[in-house]
Amino acid sequence: MGHIEQLLRDYGPLGVFLGAAFEGQTAVVAGGFLAHLKLMSVWTVAVCACAGSGLIDQALFLAGRRFRDHEFVVRTSQTAAFAKALRFIERYPVSYVIAFRFLFGLRLASPIAIGVSRMPAVRFLLLNILSAAIWAGTFTAIGFWFGQTFEAWFGRFKGLEHWLGVALVVIVAAIALYHLVKWLWPYLRPRHQT
Repeated sequence: MGHIEQLLRDYGPLGVFLGAAFEGQTAVVAGGFLAHLKLMSVWTVAVCACAGSGLIDQALFLAGRRFRDHEFVVRTSQTAAFAKALRFIERYPVSYVIAFRFLFGLRLASPIAIGVSRMPAVRFLLLNILSAAIWAGTFTAIGFWFGQTFEAWFGRFKGLEHWLGVALVVIVAAIALYHLVKWLWPYLRPRHQT
């Protein structure tokens, strides 16, 4: 077994976990593709994606619940996405928790909004686990299928699969890092004193 393949097997799950937590479905699709290349287990990808997505959304829910008056939650609650999420939560609480991961632009605002709402914490926990499992399974399967389709269109990679896997891990890590810095930037930049 080559060093590159071993690196992907060792650190690929962490990349999928962090990517699912901070970036979203691109990391999970890439993980599914790596599973197709047999560089990771498809079950490892799905479990890491479920855990990453579920844990970050649970943390954001708890932040919304615990820190309703904190600057971050107050600032987030003033966005259009937050108001839109809160309207849906009030009308369709169960459906919204199951579906919010699939709704573009509402991924980070939704769990905070649900935390601010009156939904019981245990109910959110159970629905969050179910939703994360559905989401992770869906995008892992898409990545795995994409790998089959890519091979059908262009033939076997013959020696390139390891480098392609490394490139995918690097791209996913870069995207996840970009989104993490973008998310944290308001708290990291120096404030101007007046």
